[in-house]
Amino acid sequence: MLFEVWAPRAGERVALWLDGTEHPMAPVPERAGWWSAEAAAGEGARYGFRLDGGPVLPDPRSRRQPLGPDGPSAVALPDTHSWRHEWPGLPLRGAVVYELHIGTYTAEGTLDSAAGHLGELAELGVTHVELMPLCPFPGVHGWGYDGVSLWAVHEPYGGPAALKRFVDTAHAHGLGVILDVVHNHLGPSGNHLRAFGPYFTDTHHTPWGAAVNLDAPGSDEVRAHLLGSALRWLREFRLDGLRLDAVHALADGRALTFLEELTSAVDKLSVELRRPLFLIAESDLCDPRTTTPRKAGGIGVHAQWNDDFHHALHTALTGEAQGYYADFATAPLAALAKTLTRVFFHDGTYSSFRGRTHGRPVDLTATPAHRFLGYSLTHDQVGNRALGDRPAHSLSPGLLACAAALVLTGPFTPMLFMGEEWGARTPWQYFTDHTDPALATAVREGRKREFAAHGWPAADLPDPQSPATRARSCLDRAERLRAPHARLLTWHRALITLRRTHPDLLDPDLTSVRVAWDESARWLTLRRGEVCVVVNLSGGGGGAVDVEVGGGAAGRVWGVWGEAELRGRVVRVGGESCVVLTECG
Repeated sequence: MLFEVWAPRAGERVALWLDGTEHPMAPVPERAGWWSAEAAAGEGARYGFRLDGGPVLPDPRSRRQPLGPDGPSAVALPDTHSWRHEWPGLPLRGAVVYELHIGTYTAEGTLDSAAGHLGELAELGVTHVELMPLCPFPGVHGWGYDGVSLWAVHEPYGGPAALKRFVDTAHAHGLGVILDVVHNHLGPSGNHLRAFGPYFTDTHHTPWGAAVNLDAPGSDEVRAHLLGSALRWLREFRLDGLRLDAVHALADGRALTFLEELTSAVDKLSVELRRPLFLIAESDLCDPRTTTPRKAGGIGVHAQWNDDFHHALHTALTGEAQGYYADFATAPLAALAKTLTRVFFHDGTYSSFRGRTHGRPVDLTATPAHRFLGYSLTHDQVGNRALGDRPAHSLSPGLLACAAALVLTGPFTPMLFMGEEWGARTPWQYFTDHTDPALATAVREGRKREFAAHGWPAADLPDPQSPATRARSCLDRAERLRAPHARLLTWHRALITLRRTHPDLLDPDLTSVRVAWDESARWLTLRRGEVCVVVNLSGGGGGAVDVEVGGGAAGRVWGVWGEAELRGRVVRVGGESCVVLTECG
């Protein structure tokens, strides 16, 4: 078996450590900085590399880390899984995405236990499951955004074999799988990459310290490292797409950016595998060039999260105005209407949160709506709150139903966060399991300082390192059978079915979306072809409004949450209520 490693920072000696025996490695003449050695090894054999007689370090391209990121690597052969289901792929257009975190989706916190509930998601009607990061990180429980071994799967989740079983089971239910990957930084703990080569550069700085080296000397090999891991997920694990974390934090000054190189490589792999593959970016830039095809001068990412839509919807529902919500709080329904029809709220407008203008307009005639994901909550928007509280903790079931109606009939590819479909009231809090005591203390104290600036007493904040914080964040499926959760679950199922079966709700034309609203009366209508949604976000127990719903046929009532009555072309909708009409003229 051939073992290779890129270690340009090694002096004169690199040795392969394999099951307790050292094997000298030789430089590869045609590949600067690379070393190789041949040795007999089978599945599961433990190995690592010693640089100039130093300690045994894990393989930067390790496919398995049985003892965590600090332990030795293990041989994981790529073709040992017998796939039970052929998979033609599933494109993003027409999708309904479901974001979940393996460590809290079930109490067991494993891929195998999560796979046992995939039938529920197929019954719900979602098309793709988006898994939060799976790369190894210290300890057992964490969000996954401090991963280190970009080619491996966190062992407490079940390792690479469990991920293949999960994907195979998802395919049996007709579900595609998306994986969240992090290229903008790597975890501080268990990170041994600096010993091997210039994986990081001080040319740029990020919120996490020195930037991943995408444009400084040695960056060709670093890019190849990231590209290889990304393509491996799609090829070997038969995933349908990748969600790219915070691409605005990729410090990259080269003419051909890493993102362009990645989108090109994924498009080529899609042709090779003869199935659709896609990339979804998280970006704070409000820049439509992110999703503009490369031939048209863009970066070519296939879709992106639309946080502006979330912020507008959240502000309209809750009235919150802190932080970045301040930009949306002056006229929240107008902001929501703008995002529904023009995608970005910040399209060259002034942002008080940033103290400057921000964003640029989307070309509505050239951009299909499915290139943007719309949602009422995500792991970020819940977990980064002080208490990890979901909207269901403070909003009525009626307002949750209104949010669901706007997300699931709206123009964007809808995405749900786990438990949202039944209005879960379990929090989703920030939790870690750092094995380095100094790092654990730094994270705990940093969290306290962050929220103390916003008036939160330290005693009120969950301890990220406490096992109880993770335990509180696990879903409680028993809620699904109780009121009002059971009704919310039925409402989500019905809306997803309507979306998947009504042609107007699959129309990618952003120019055809029509919105009307009244800021003071707090009602808004969303019109897409023959489907019209009317929401009244005013307080319950009164505040009914009369809303005209079209100049032609008023349509028929498809579904109501709360109080609503159709009177000719006028619908009367009670507070915290919504109605969905079809066959509108």
